[in-house]
Amino acid sequence: MSTYMEKKGNVVRKWYVVDAAGKPLGKTAVIVADLLRGKGKPTYTPHADCGDNVIVINAGKAVLTGNKMEQKYYRTHSGYPGGLKETQYKTLMQTKPELAMRLAVRGMLQKNTIAQWQLKRLRVFRGAEHTHAAQKPEVWDR
Repeated sequence: MSTYMEKKGNVVRKWYVVDAAGKPLGKTAVIVADLLRGKGKPTYTPHADCGDNVIVINAGKAVLTGNKMEQKYYRTHSGYPGGLKETQYKTLMQTKPELAMRLAVRGMLQKNTIAQWQLKRLRVFRGAEHTHAAQKPEVWDR
């Protein structure tokens, strides 16, 4: 008996809506990362992109537990001396909560080119409305 390996042409992708309102940012990111990778499917193959499309709504209402709002920073560096920029997560969650969710999900994906393909299937919205009603997404409530 041989092990089944999913091929790119055989993947059936669904659309899911994940509501982040009142839930911790990290726990929501874990659910989204698993959906993007396809880990809940019986045909999951680690080296193949077999995940689903995910829409995250209410990213602005996601919470950070503990003192992370004051102690956690988003850092970028330009590559030049003195080019470090730091943004406190309290500011980031007020101005760009979509970026905070995307960064949390990106950190939980594989560190290879498959992760880039999977991140293209992630749509994050600040409020409760999204623009993908035509795809008839299912609500993820587990």
